[in-house]
Amino acid sequence: MTRHFLRDDDLSPAELLDVLDLADAMKADQFGHKPLAGPHTVALVFDRPTLRTQVSFVAGIAELGGNPMTVDGGLAAMGSREGVEDVARVLGRQAAAIVWRTAHQSDVVTMADHAGVPVLNALTDEFHPCQLLADLQTVREHKGRLAGVRAAFVGDGACNMGNSWVLAGASAGMHVVVGAPDGFAPDATVVAQARELAQQTGGSVEITTDPVEAVGGADVVITDSWVSMGREEESQGRLRVFPPYGVTEDLLGHAAADAIVMHCLPAYRGKEIAESVIEGPQSVVWDEAENRRHAQKAVLTWLLEHP
Repeated sequence: MTRHFLRDDDLSPAELLDVLDLADAMKADQFGHKPLAGPHTVALVFDRPTLRTQVSFVAGIAELGGNPMTVDGGLAAMGSREGVEDVARVLGRQAAAIVWRTAHQSDVVTMADHAGVPVLNALTDEFHPCQLLADLQTVREHKGRLAGVRAAFVGDGACNMGNSWVLAGASAGMHVVVGAPDGFAPDATVVAQARELAQQTGGSVEITTDPVEAVGGADVVITDSWVSMGREEESQGRLRVFPPYGVTEDLLGHAAADAIVMHCLPAYRGKEIAESVIEGPQSVVWDEAENRRHAQKAVLTWLLEHP
């Protein structure tokens, strides 16, 4: 059966660590792994604005010896010009794997059901699992471990990053705390699934509306844009609610003294994160952005090698 990476818990806790170990090996030897030599083609479909996702996948696939075939989602018009099922069958006969950045999780599930090759979720409204692999790789680099690390996600916990952080963090045995206003917590079903995972790994998931409580003693502080793609019409209302959750020097002062700060970018400085924080000594944002390439190379390779 073909394996896919559509949400963070598509990898078991043990498989997650295997992929992260492979990502570390690929970072240490960037041209030493060529599973796509031939070259095999990987289809990259982008319906949503992209910078890090596109450049990291294109560079990574080339380093793996493959051919990155970028498909303009606007021109393909999947779901309107032709159905996702039909596109999946076409791409699956042209490419060894498919990477899709789009709006709806249900669409990447449909793609996976019909493609016949591994499908990777490069972002949907519900989950951002490739980003979380890079985030976990970055945490391990700076903290030396994942199990037992306390990670605080503050801001819009209802976004894809909030959902992915509770799932991936629990799978890694971390203690994840989400600090978000009322109505902006991660999906309740996802939180319940993450707590089940945490029972296996020794991790935990907490939800609070108090940003100071969330950040208190944290080893890792994470934030994301307060206005996700597709929710621009809500920006004014959100900007009235979220300022107490901004990662300022004052809020960061409640975390552990050696806490690191993460943001998946793009960052709106002076809103969800202060300029002095993102450019400060505790920021690992640029390591995190680089690690998208290594982590994605690893999970793509792992999926191809574990049909």
